[in-house]
Amino acid sequence: MGQITVEKNVGGIEGLCVITPVVHGDNRGYFSETYSQRDMAEAGIDIVFVQDNQSGSTMGVLRGLHFQKQYPQTKLVRTIKGRVFDVAVDLRKDSATYGKWYGVELSEDNKKQFLIPRGFAHGFLVLSEVAEFCYKCDDFYHPNDEGGMAWNDPEIGIEWPNVVGTYNGTASAEGYMLTNGTKLNLSDKDQNWLGFKDTFKF
Repeated sequence: MGQITVEKNVGGIEGLCVITPVVHGDNRGYFSETYSQRDMAEAGIDIVFVQDNQSGSTMGVLRGLHFQKQYPQTKLVRTIKGRVFDVAVDLRKDSATYGKWYGVELSEDNKKQFLIPRGFAHGFLVLSEVAEFCYKCDDFYHPNDEGGMAWNDPEIGIEWPNVVGTYNGTASAEGYMLTNGTKLNLSDKDQNWLGFKDTFKF
């Protein structure tokens, strides 16, 4: 396992992993293996990924919290430009950490990757002017199978960095902004998800 280091069960949540690749740099720049099935298998992570996705977003965009219900996905996520705060919430009803969340900053500088198993809600907040976000999935996107939960539900209590505002009982972004004055930007769909007690359980 020479090209990655793996921190397993981060935040005390079984299955969540933060993976940091080895970066080889010199005066020309750098090189890094962003994914090696062999290294992952040596770390005890045996996953077959079938789809890669990439998104671009501007500061204050919050995407999530999302999952697929009948076709859950394991995701391996990273940021190739900018900075995001990435979050996973455990929705596995038989888990000892059901309802617990963990967040990690992913950036083009730290090159960390976040492995999120099936059974979690996932989302991220863009902290830089722009961000490009990439992730691998072990099942395909099923447009009629989407689920989600409110990003700001106080029952979960996610501590989104640099976000100020007052919870009004819904997932609406109205009244929320970053500390620099940038308004939060969520899709209409993401502002209509229900809170934790009413969301889907795996």
